[in-house]
Formats: sequence, structure tokens, C-alpha cells
Amino acid sequence: MSIVIYICAALFLLLALALVFTWWRSRHPGALLLAATYAMSAALALMLHTWWPLVIGFLSAWSLRLMGLDPGVGRDEKK
Repeated sequence: MSIVIYICAALFLLLALALVFTWWRSRHPGALLLAATYAMSAALALMLHTWWPLVIGFLSAWSLRLMGLDPGVGRDEKK
């Protein structure tokens, strides 16, 4: 089970790095919040060697997305 926790935590850290890069390019505050959520849940899962921080981090990230803090795809407003 610890291998699964390590793999999921590594994926969460990669998501966090990608979201930090997205924030750096677009300065969207939601991207930084999502990155912090994913990074903190991965760090807690690695420190505690349990799976529940990953689930809580995933649900927290989805709740942030439902609140509209997802950076989304860039669209042309004027056509």
C-alpha cells in the first residue's frame, strides 16, 4: 500500500508543479491555491504514510474548482 501512496503523492506533486507554472504564466490566484492544496496533501501523505490526506486534498481541489477558482482554458473574449 505504501507504493500506491508514494505514486499518488508523486502525481500530486507533479500537478502542483504544473499549477505553479500555470500561475507564473497567467497570475491566476486559483492556480496557486490549487497548487498549494495538492502540494500540502502530498506532503502530509508522505509524512504520515497514510492515504487519507490524498483523498482530502483531492476533494478540496474539486471544491475549489466548483467555486470557480480553476484557471480554465484561455478563451478569446472578443471575436
